[in-house]
Amino acid sequence: MKKNSKEPYEKWKKSERKKYQLYFEACVTGKNVSGRKLFPGVLPEEIYPIDIWREQKRNSGFESIISGNKPPGHSRKQKEGVPKSAKQVLPILIFVGVLVGVVSWWEVDLIVLATATGGLAFGVGLALKETLENYFSYILIRKDKVVKEGDRIQLQSGYNGYVHKITPRVTYIRHGLNESVAIIPTRQLVSAEIINYTKEIKLVPAVVNVGVSYLNNPRQVTSILVKVGKRAMIEATDARGRHLVRQNRCPYLEENKPSCGCDKDIHVDVTQPVVRFDKFNDSSLDFSMWVYVRDYGAQFKTKSDMRLIMYEEFKKYDIRIPWPIRTVYQGDEKREEQEINQLDSKRNEVMDEYGLGDLGRGEAGDE
Repeated sequence: MKKNSKEPYEKWKKSERKKYQLYFEACVTGKNVSGRKLFPGVLPEEIYPIDIWREQKRNSGFESIISGNKPPGHSRKQKEGVPKSAKQVLPILIFVGVLVGVVSWWEVDLIVLATATGGLAFGVGLALKETLENYFSYILIRKDKVVKEGDRIQLQSGYNGYVHKITPRVTYIRHGLNESVAIIPTRQLVSAEIINYTKEIKLVPAVVNVGVSYLNNPRQVTSILVKVGKRAMIEATDARGRHLVRQNRCPYLEENKPSCGCDKDIHVDVTQPVVRFDKFNDSSLDFSMWVYVRDYGAQFKTKSDMRLIMYEEFKKYDIRIPWPIRTVYQGDEKREEQEINQLDSKRNEVMDEYGLGDLGRGEAGDE
């Protein structure tokens, strides 16, 4: 049995310092996601100090921080927008107390002063109504953790993106494809309806719809789609080789490798892939298939990978995706009626055995 370390905390600190050293060297040497050298101590900052680096790891579930994967200035913005501490507010309170003492020493009527000050404060309050709403909304957001930087949300207007920065006045929402930034009053995060795709969500469905030919057996198609989903669970990975699909047991464990984390924090029994025969369409039999991925953004690459695998399997087993079909009859209705009537007796047998369901039971009040 392996002996436990006598000083686990010191050992952990050395391990963290070593990881930070590797992160820092990747930043300054240019061997990072941005592909260029990053310089410490310049504005806007692009390299996390070690304390901010640790905080970022805690917020991301202790996943590794990728060098250079944040936009310029992101490191500095993590330090901004923090509420004032008690030490910063205390001098203001002392100044107000001294000012009141001086006014009393001058024998100014405090009732008159309070009345005038109250009227002035009321006017200023009306003028700063929206500013105060934004500020108190900011405090509520920080306290209740309604949203936080990095969450994927959708605004009431339909804008969908990541929360880039929250300040006491405005909030910056970066579009999911980095094509724009929405700047909204912070109070909208509390007063308006928003959809948070990140908070408390560990399973996000990645759904692919497909239509196949009426000439293919739907049971066979279902089995092949299950095979497609099983392949996607193993083959759909990100740039770091981590599985995008959440699963009860990471496939790497079967190869005696460390888990990539795709089986982390799953508290429900997930059976996937899920395949459903949706409907009989005009030209096709419509199916849907889905697997559960680790977050909102992971669904897009997963769906692309599933379609590529689906194309390969459909071609291998001659499962056909039909063109739009329209059948044109060159009229012989009498002959067609005769063909249909050939099975009339069998259809009547089905009616005698199974009845007409609700249509055969007229109820009081039906028209």
